[in-house]
Amino acid sequence: MYKFLGLICIVLLSQEAIANKATVTVDKPNIIIFYVDDLGWQDTQLNDIDEPTPWETPNLVALAKRGMNFTQAYSPAPTCAPSRGGLLSGQHPAKTNFTHVLGAQIPTALNKHSKLIAPYINDHLSPETLTLAEALKDRGYKTGHVGKWHLGNYASNYPKAHGFDFSFDKRGAHRGSKQRHKDFDNKKFPLSKEKYLPYSEKNPNGISYPFDLVTENALHFVQENKDEPFFLYLAHWMVHVPIITKNRALLQHYTDKLGIAFPQSSDPITTPGQTNPYYGAMVTTVDWSLGRLVSLLEQTDDPRNPGKKLIDTTYIFFSSDNGGTENKDTEIITDNFPLDKGKKHTEEGGIRVPMVVAGPVVKPNTTHHGMVNQLDYYPTILALTNTTISKQYEAKLSGVDLSSVLQNEQEKATHADGSLRKNLFWHFPHYEGSQMRGAIRQGDFKLYKYYLDDSYSLYRLYKDGERYDLEENNNLITEPEYARVAKELSTNLEQHLKENNAVYPHLNPQSNDNVAARTLVPEVSSSEFNKAKRKAQISLVGGKTAIKEAYLLAEIAKTKGSDKREARGRVVITYEKLPVTINSTDMTVSGHVPKGHDAYVFVLIDENNFLVTSDKYQTPR
Repeated sequence: MYKFLGLICIVLLSQEAIANKATVTVDKPNIIIFYVDDLGWQDTQLNDIDEPTPWETPNLVALAKRGMNFTQAYSPAPTCAPSRGGLLSGQHPAKTNFTHVLGAQIPTALNKHSKLIAPYINDHLSPETLTLAEALKDRGYKTGHVGKWHLGNYASNYPKAHGFDFSFDKRGAHRGSKQRHKDFDNKKFPLSKEKYLPYSEKNPNGISYPFDLVTENALHFVQENKDEPFFLYLAHWMVHVPIITKNRALLQHYTDKLGIAFPQSSDPITTPGQTNPYYGAMVTTVDWSLGRLVSLLEQTDDPRNPGKKLIDTTYIFFSSDNGGTENKDTEIITDNFPLDKGKKHTEEGGIRVPMVVAGPVVKPNTTHHGMVNQLDYYPTILALTNTTISKQYEAKLSGVDLSSVLQNEQEKATHADGSLRKNLFWHFPHYEGSQMRGAIRQGDFKLYKYYLDDSYSLYRLYKDGERYDLEENNNLITEPEYARVAKELSTNLEQHLKENNAVYPHLNPQSNDNVAARTLVPEVSSSEFNKAKRKAQISLVGGKTAIKEAYLLAEIAKTKGSDKREARGRVVITYEKLPVTINSTDMTVSGHVPKGHDAYVFVLIDENNFLVTSDKYQTPR
């Protein structure tokens, strides 16, 4: 166990030292990405506007004083997996067709009345992906992943297959409980002897925190690898559901602060706003973890740079994978107001996130109000570490290098050719109705394209640099004075979607609005399988709408975490997308099913964009 300085040393940085901090060029600086799950833009004390958040994040505020706070930072997607994939691959989720969490499944309508069906998407990073970990490992870095992965179910997709020397993906104390109001087991998760923030009348010296395996493994990785340059990807499981805490004292702190009674049952919290004490405890616990990490860096000598501490030679990138989750079933978790919506939505509440970067060349105690995206991490870290990659993969990167912005040398992010970045875009063809959309943010404006009917909406978030309509209340799409803006943004969005090969939703023939189409969509009349050639084929009924696209989905059934079929463990079913041959003369569709796949499905898309699937067929043994 490590020894730490007292409370004040953990949180309160020396303002004079920060102010006088000189720009330091470090050979192979250490890199830490501190990634929080579902932490909203309004959940910290960085950017809270209107009514300040009740949740206390002093260590994050202190980190911002060391470095730069980005007030208009965005995640690559409004959900977990695509943001993580984008961060580590450097590529936009649309480009990799990794746009949501539940990938590699048979395309199915959310319900029979849904007008659209989300497309088939990937569920892991391609083996051809050069991850940030692999790029840094080639540069001589020790690479470590701690916490949530969520980029594939099998060992061939796990961290060590993508460049990480060390990986720990257990949840630690963040586990569900049927009695969260009294499940504070200090035997499994012993309380620390040290006291930490927050202070209160009941706890003037601070409180203890339960043992956290995620934090401890991150600290252990740093200590074990301090002799060499290291890259730590610390991806906390919090503040994702389940909404719980093992810290009774911290829960009590927030019930007192909110002026509510300590919970006597595990019933959901249903009061509006930021009033969930369990969630507040989770936010502050993540902040405590950040404080532990920064404290270790402050106290540890850097063996590679005599006279310096690790804090002097390490960059810390702090952010969240998407906006806050406002509710789960009947429980209200948080409130992203004034931002609209939350996780799973491309409105500001779903994609605008807290972000701080601190490190050797970062100008301290600065704020950047320009648009940035976590896709910028990859090229920025390459620049800060003087790491080169192939020109071929470099051309695939979707972000821009922010190193000049971090040094406060320029106000806006620029592309490699020196041109200013004009916009950011998102592609989210999932769930149903108006959630299935594309979005673009350019200057003061934000435009949406709704995939349901190809319509648009336009909002002006800022006016002359000042907040104007962050709430996205006033749709300007029909206002003549904004016609030119709408045209420019829609053109730019369409161009981005095309260049990144965005895959769109398909029409559901079972929807009530599509009754007439049911008699015209492709229909399977028979199927056959050639065991020797492992060739699957279906024949189609004549007189139906022609097929414009088809593919075969071959079932993969493996135990989670393994690439072997085992009797034990939870079996995860996914589907590999394979090419087919469409024979319009014979009215057949055929494809090869590789060995190891016991079942398959044909997916057919007709010229009217209606999607139908065949039955699931078993391959003969």
